[in-house]
Amino acid sequence: MTEPFDARAFQTRLQRLEALLQQVERWSDPEAQMHVREIVQALLDLHRVGLERLLGHLSPAVLDDCAGEDVIAGMLLLHGLHPLELEARVLQALDEVRPYLRSHGGNVELLSLDDGVVRLRLEGNCDGCPSSAVTMRQTVEEAILGKAPDVAAVEVEGMVENSPAPADERGRVALPML
Repeated sequence: MTEPFDARAFQTRLQRLEALLQQVERWSDPEAQMHVREIVQALLDLHRVGLERLLGHLSPAVLDDCAGEDVIAGMLLLHGLHPLELEARVLQALDEVRPYLRSHGGNVELLSLDDGVVRLRLEGNCDGCPSSAVTMRQTVEEAILGKAPDVAAVEVEGMVENSPAPADERGRVALPML
């Protein structure tokens, strides 16, 4: 029997891995850095081969269920094996946040997705509600990052900010994702 998933412990492991990799990047010996990168890449390559073979034994329904779990989806993305294309994952993220946006008088529309850059239009201004345009933007950004961390950036148009922006910047905000 498998143990229940401990999200906190998993996050702690991810943070430790990130810290270790950052330490390697600070090493003064470029040859040692290169060897560590090669070791990590070799491990990733080995895992990819095994995952590809494993995925070949799963039915499409089971694969879809697995890809819907955040940890598994992240692992599949890391290895370039996620069954859903980037656009499908972005659309899923937007579908998940639409009820929240609508509850505050807003909505979101996907305008385009080119070279990893997602262009969106936020509709409505949420005037007088406690949720600001910044909160709405952050909600959309987090949803996209959760489903599609491989996007390069998100451009949001049609936002009404609490403070006026310069005329040439009003209504357009670029959100770097990686």
